Amino acid sequence: MRDRMSLIGGALLLLIALASMSLFTVDQRQYAIVFQLGEVKEVIDKPGLNVKLPMIQNVRYFDKRILTMDTPEPERFITSEKKNVLVDHFVKWRIVDPRLYYESVAGDEARARTRLTQTVNAGLREEFGKRTVHDVVSGARDQIMEDMRVKADQDARKIGAQIIDVRLKRVDLPTEVSESVYRRMEAERKRVANELRSQGAAEAERIRADADRQREIIIAEAYRSAQKTKGEGDAKATAIYADAFGQSPDFYSFYRSLEAYRASFASKEDVLVVDPGSEFFRYLKSPQGAKKN
Repeated sequence: MRDRMSLIGGALLLLIALASMSLFTVDQRQYAIVFQLGEVKEVIDKPGLNVKLPMIQNVRYFDKRILTMDTPEPERFITSEKKNVLVDHFVKWRIVDPRLYYESVAGDEARARTRLTQTVNAGLREEFGKRTVHDVVSGARDQIMEDMRVKADQDARKIGAQIIDVRLKRVDLPTEVSESVYRRMEAERKRVANELRSQGAAEAERIRADADRQREIIIAEAYRSAQKTKGEGDAKATAIYADAFGQSPDFYSFYRSLEAYRASFASKEDVLVVDPGSEFFRYLKSPQGAKKN
Protein backbone atom coordinates (compact mmCIF):
# COMPACT_ATOMS: atom_id res chain seq x y z
CA MET A 1 0.00 0.00 0.00
CA ARG A 2 2.79 2.31 0.92
CA ASP A 3 4.67 1.49 -2.31
CA ARG A 4 1.56 2.21 -4.30
CA MET A 5 1.15 5.63 -2.68
CA SER A 6 4.79 6.42 -3.38
CA LEU A 7 4.32 5.46 -7.01
CA ILE A 8 1.27 7.68 -7.34
CA GLY A 9 3.08 10.54 -5.68
CA GLY A 10 6.05 10.17 -8.01
CA ALA A 11 3.74 10.08 -11.01
CA LEU A 12 2.05 13.29 -9.86
CA LEU A 13 5.37 15.00 -9.38
CA LEU A 14 6.43 13.93 -12.85
CA LEU A 15 3.20 15.28 -14.33
CA ILE A 16 3.66 18.56 -12.53
CA ALA A 17 7.25 18.83 -13.79
CA LEU A 18 6.15 18.02 -17.33
CA ALA A 19 3.37 20.59 -17.11
CA SER A 20 5.73 23.27 -15.83
CA MET A 21 8.11 22.54 -18.68
CA SER A 22 5.33 22.51 -21.28
CA LEU A 23 3.33 25.61 -20.29
CA PHE A 24 4.45 29.22 -20.59
CA THR A 25 2.74 32.59 -20.55
CA VAL A 26 3.21 35.59 -22.81
CA ASP A 27 2.78 39.05 -21.28
CA GLN A 28 0.94 41.78 -23.18
CA ARG A 29 4.23 43.73 -23.25
CA GLN A 30 6.16 40.93 -24.92
CA TYR A 31 6.65 38.91 -28.06
CA ALA A 32 7.58 35.22 -27.72
CA ILE A 33 9.49 33.09 -30.22
CA VAL A 34 9.31 29.32 -29.86
CA PHE A 35 12.46 27.54 -31.01
CA GLN A 36 12.69 23.87 -31.83
CA LEU A 37 16.21 22.49 -31.94
CA GLY A 38 17.54 26.03 -32.58
CA GLU A 39 15.16 26.93 -35.39
CA VAL A 40 12.26 29.39 -35.19
CA LYS A 41 9.09 27.34 -34.86
CA GLU A 42 6.49 29.95 -33.99
CA VAL A 43 6.12 33.65 -33.19
CA ILE A 44 3.52 34.55 -30.56
CA ASP A 45 2.42 38.19 -30.38
CA LYS A 46 -0.78 37.80 -28.33
CA PRO A 47 -0.77 37.52 -24.53
CA GLY A 48 -1.97 34.32 -22.83
CA LEU A 49 -1.08 30.77 -21.82
CA ASN A 50 0.72 28.64 -24.41
CA VAL A 51 2.15 25.10 -24.71
CA LYS A 52 5.53 23.88 -25.93
CA LEU A 53 7.25 20.53 -26.15
CA PRO A 54 9.50 20.04 -23.14
CA MET A 55 13.18 19.39 -23.71
CA ILE A 56 12.73 19.97 -27.46
CA GLN A 57 11.39 23.49 -27.65
CA ASN A 58 12.48 26.62 -25.83
CA VAL A 59 11.08 30.17 -25.71
CA ARG A 60 12.70 33.61 -25.94
CA TYR A 61 10.93 36.83 -25.10
CA PHE A 62 11.33 40.24 -26.77
CA ASP A 63 10.06 43.59 -25.58
CA LYS A 64 7.02 44.91 -27.44
CA ARG A 65 7.10 48.35 -25.81
CA ILE A 66 8.55 51.55 -27.27
CA LEU A 67 12.25 51.75 -26.41
CA THR A 68 14.49 54.80 -26.13
CA MET A 69 18.01 55.36 -27.39
CA ASP A 70 19.52 58.46 -25.75
CA THR A 71 23.02 59.69 -26.55
CA PRO A 72 25.18 59.88 -23.40
CA GLU A 73 27.21 62.73 -24.90
CA PRO A 74 26.36 65.26 -27.63
CA GLU A 75 27.52 64.26 -31.10
CA ARG A 76 29.58 66.67 -33.25
CA PHE A 77 28.35 67.38 -36.77
CA ILE A 78 29.47 69.81 -39.49
CA THR A 79 27.10 72.21 -41.25
CA SER A 80 27.26 73.42 -44.85
CA GLU A 81 29.28 76.41 -43.59
CA LYS A 82 31.93 74.02 -42.23
CA LYS A 83 30.90 74.95 -38.69
CA ASN A 84 30.87 72.36 -35.92
CA VAL A 85 27.70 71.92 -33.87
CA LEU A 86 27.05 69.71 -30.86
CA VAL A 87 23.78 67.78 -31.16
CA ASP A 88 22.03 66.00 -28.29
CA HIS A 89 19.27 63.75 -29.58
CA PHE A 90 17.23 60.67 -28.75
CA VAL A 91 15.40 58.01 -30.77
CA LYS A 92 12.16 56.18 -30.00
CA TRP A 93 11.92 52.70 -31.56
CA ARG A 94 10.26 49.31 -31.13
CA ILE A 95 10.29 45.78 -32.52
CA VAL A 96 7.56 45.11 -35.08
CA ASP A 97 8.78 41.86 -36.69
CA PRO A 98 10.27 39.51 -34.04
CA ARG A 99 11.29 36.85 -36.55
CA LEU A 100 13.21 39.28 -38.77
CA TYR A 101 14.61 40.99 -35.68
CA TYR A 102 16.01 37.67 -34.47
CA GLU A 103 17.36 36.69 -37.86
CA SER A 104 19.03 40.10 -38.40
CA VAL A 105 20.63 40.82 -35.01
CA ALA A 106 20.15 37.44 -33.27
CA GLY A 107 17.66 39.10 -30.97
CA ASP A 108 20.48 41.11 -29.34
CA GLU A 109 19.18 44.53 -28.29
CA ALA A 110 22.71 45.93 -28.02
CA ARG A 111 23.44 45.00 -31.65
CA ALA A 112 20.12 46.53 -32.72
CA ARG A 113 20.91 49.76 -30.87
CA THR A 114 24.34 49.91 -32.49
CA ARG A 115 22.82 49.43 -35.93
CA LEU A 116 20.15 52.08 -35.38
CA THR A 117 22.62 54.53 -33.83
CA GLN A 118 24.90 54.26 -36.85
CA THR A 119 21.96 54.80 -39.18
CA VAL A 120 20.70 57.86 -37.28
CA ASN A 121 24.16 59.42 -36.98
CA ALA A 122 24.86 58.94 -40.68
CA GLY A 123 21.51 60.50 -41.56
CA LEU A 124 22.03 63.44 -39.22
CA ARG A 125 25.51 64.04 -40.63
CA GLU A 126 24.00 64.14 -44.13
CA GLU A 127 21.13 66.44 -43.11
CA PHE A 128 23.36 68.85 -41.18
CA GLY A 129 25.84 68.94 -44.06
CA LYS A 130 23.13 70.42 -46.30
CA ARG A 131 22.08 73.20 -43.91
CA THR A 132 23.51 76.30 -42.23
CA VAL A 133 23.94 76.91 -38.51
CA HIS A 134 20.80 79.05 -38.46
CA ASP A 135 18.78 76.30 -40.11
CA VAL A 136 19.85 73.57 -37.72
CA VAL A 137 19.48 75.76 -34.62
CA SER A 138 16.01 77.08 -35.32
CA GLY A 139 14.94 77.38 -38.92
CA ALA A 140 14.68 73.76 -40.09
CA ARG A 141 14.83 71.60 -36.97
CA ASP A 142 11.35 70.14 -37.46
CA GLN A 143 12.11 69.29 -41.06
CA ILE A 144 15.42 67.68 -40.11
CA MET A 145 13.74 65.50 -37.48
CA GLU A 146 10.99 64.36 -39.86
CA ASP A 147 13.42 63.60 -42.71
CA MET A 148 15.68 61.75 -40.31
CA ARG A 149 12.82 59.69 -38.92
CA VAL A 150 11.76 58.60 -42.41
CA LYS A 151 15.28 57.63 -43.48
CA ALA A 152 16.10 55.83 -40.23
CA ASP A 153 12.79 53.97 -40.31
CA GLN A 154 13.55 52.63 -43.79
CA ASP A 155 16.75 51.05 -42.52
CA ALA A 156 15.19 49.89 -39.24
CA ARG A 157 12.56 47.92 -41.13
CA LYS A 158 15.37 45.74 -42.50
CA ILE A 159 16.01 44.39 -39.00
CA GLY A 160 12.35 44.10 -37.97
CA ALA A 161 12.23 47.39 -36.02
CA GLN A 162 10.36 50.67 -36.43
CA ILE A 163 11.60 54.20 -35.72
CA ILE A 164 8.80 56.06 -33.96
CA ASP A 165 10.53 59.40 -33.55
CA VAL A 166 13.88 61.17 -33.79
CA ARG A 167 14.19 64.25 -31.60
CA LEU A 168 16.90 66.90 -31.39
CA LYS A 169 16.93 67.90 -27.74
CA ARG A 170 19.60 70.51 -28.07
CA VAL A 171 21.84 71.96 -30.77
CA ASP A 172 24.78 73.96 -29.40
CA LEU A 173 27.88 75.50 -30.83
CA PRO A 174 31.31 74.48 -29.53
CA THR A 175 32.92 77.00 -27.21
CA GLU A 176 35.35 78.34 -29.81
CA VAL A 177 32.58 78.70 -32.40
CA SER A 178 30.20 80.26 -29.87
CA GLU A 179 32.71 82.95 -29.01
CA SER A 180 33.26 83.71 -32.69
CA VAL A 181 29.51 83.85 -33.32
CA TYR A 182 28.94 86.06 -30.28
CA ARG A 183 31.68 88.44 -31.39
CA ARG A 184 30.17 88.59 -34.87
CA MET A 185 26.71 89.17 -33.40
CA GLU A 186 28.10 91.89 -31.14
CA ALA A 187 29.84 93.59 -34.08
CA GLU A 188 26.64 93.36 -36.11
CA ARG A 189 24.59 94.85 -33.27
CA LYS A 190 27.11 97.69 -32.90
CA ARG A 191 26.99 98.33 -36.65
CA VAL A 192 23.22 98.51 -36.57
CA ALA A 193 23.32 100.74 -33.48
CA ASN A 194 25.81 103.11 -35.13
CA GLU A 195 23.72 103.18 -38.27
CA LEU A 196 20.62 104.02 -36.24
CA ARG A 197 22.52 106.72 -34.36
CA SER A 198 23.72 108.21 -37.64
CA GLN A 199 20.21 108.18 -39.03
CA GLY A 200 18.94 109.75 -35.81
CA ALA A 201 21.63 112.46 -35.89
CA ALA A 202 20.86 113.22 -39.54
CA GLU A 203 17.14 113.40 -38.78
CA ALA A 204 17.84 115.63 -35.77
CA GLU A 205 19.92 117.98 -37.94
CA ARG A 206 17.19 118.05 -40.55
CA ILE A 207 14.59 118.88 -37.90
CA ARG A 208 16.82 121.60 -36.40
CA ALA A 209 17.50 123.11 -39.82
CA ASP A 210 13.80 123.10 -40.62
CA ALA A 211 13.00 124.62 -37.23
CA ASP A 212 15.66 127.33 -37.73
CA ARG A 213 14.29 128.05 -41.20
CA GLN A 214 10.76 128.32 -39.88
CA ARG A 215 11.98 130.52 -37.02
CA GLU A 216 13.74 132.86 -39.44
CA ILE A 217 10.63 132.98 -41.60
CA ILE A 218 8.41 133.71 -38.60
CA ILE A 219 10.79 136.40 -37.31
CA ALA A 220 11.05 137.97 -40.76
CA GLU A 221 7.29 137.98 -41.19
CA ALA A 222 6.83 139.35 -37.67
CA TYR A 223 9.44 142.07 -38.32
CA ARG A 224 7.77 142.93 -41.62
CA SER A 225 4.38 143.07 -39.92
CA ALA A 226 5.83 145.17 -37.09
CA GLN A 227 7.51 147.56 -39.52
CA LYS A 228 4.31 147.82 -41.49
CA THR A 229 2.32 148.54 -38.35
CA LYS A 230 4.95 151.00 -37.15
CA GLY A 231 4.97 152.69 -40.52
CA GLU A 232 1.19 152.97 -40.49
CA GLY A 233 1.37 154.35 -36.96
CA ASP A 234 4.06 156.87 -37.89
CA ALA A 235 2.03 157.88 -40.90
CA LYS A 236 -1.04 158.41 -38.71
CA ALA A 237 1.02 160.31 -36.13
CA THR A 238 2.52 162.49 -38.83
CA ALA A 239 -0.93 163.14 -40.22
CA ILE A 240 -2.19 164.07 -36.74
CA TYR A 241 0.82 166.34 -36.16
CA ALA A 242 0.31 167.95 -39.53
CA ASP A 243 -3.38 168.46 -38.86
CA ALA A 244 -2.65 169.95 -35.43
CA PHE A 245 0.06 172.21 -36.89
CA GLY A 246 -2.32 173.35 -39.57
CA GLN A 247 -5.02 174.28 -37.06
CA SER A 248 -2.72 176.19 -34.66
CA PRO A 249 0.88 176.55 -35.70
CA ASP A 250 1.79 178.58 -32.61
CA PHE A 251 0.34 176.04 -30.17
CA TYR A 252 1.98 173.17 -32.03
CA SER A 253 5.34 174.92 -31.90
CA PHE A 254 4.85 175.65 -28.22
CA TYR A 255 3.89 172.02 -27.46
CA ARG A 256 6.84 170.61 -29.38
CA SER A 257 9.17 173.00 -27.55
CA LEU A 258 7.84 171.81 -24.18
CA GLU A 259 8.40 168.20 -25.26
CA ALA A 260 11.96 169.11 -26.22
CA TYR A 261 12.51 170.83 -22.82
CA ARG A 262 11.19 167.77 -20.98
CA ALA A 263 13.40 165.42 -22.94
CA SER A 264 16.47 167.64 -22.57
CA PHE A 265 16.17 168.23 -18.84
CA ALA A 266 14.90 164.80 -17.71
CA SER A 267 17.82 164.46 -15.25
CA LYS A 268 19.42 166.95 -12.92
CA GLU A 269 22.81 165.88 -14.12
CA ASP A 270 22.04 166.72 -17.76
CA VAL A 271 24.06 169.62 -19.12
CA LEU A 272 23.09 171.50 -22.26
CA VAL A 273 25.35 174.20 -23.69
CA VAL A 274 23.31 176.46 -25.93
CA ASP A 275 23.49 180.17 -26.79
CA PRO A 276 21.00 181.96 -24.53
CA GLY A 277 19.77 183.83 -27.51
CA SER A 278 19.06 180.63 -29.32
CA GLU A 279 15.65 179.97 -30.78
CA PHE A 280 15.51 176.93 -28.47
CA PHE A 281 14.84 179.13 -25.36
CA ARG A 282 12.36 181.47 -26.83
CA TYR A 283 9.43 180.02 -24.86
CA LEU A 284 11.47 180.17 -21.63
CA LYS A 285 12.03 183.86 -22.08
CA SER A 286 8.43 184.80 -22.74
CA PRO A 287 5.08 183.03 -23.19
CA GLN A 288 4.87 184.98 -26.39
CA GLY A 289 8.18 183.58 -27.51
CA ALA A 290 6.55 182.37 -30.64
CA LYS A 291 6.28 185.99 -31.83
CA LYS A 292 9.44 187.18 -33.41
CA ASN A 293 10.61 190.77 -33.64
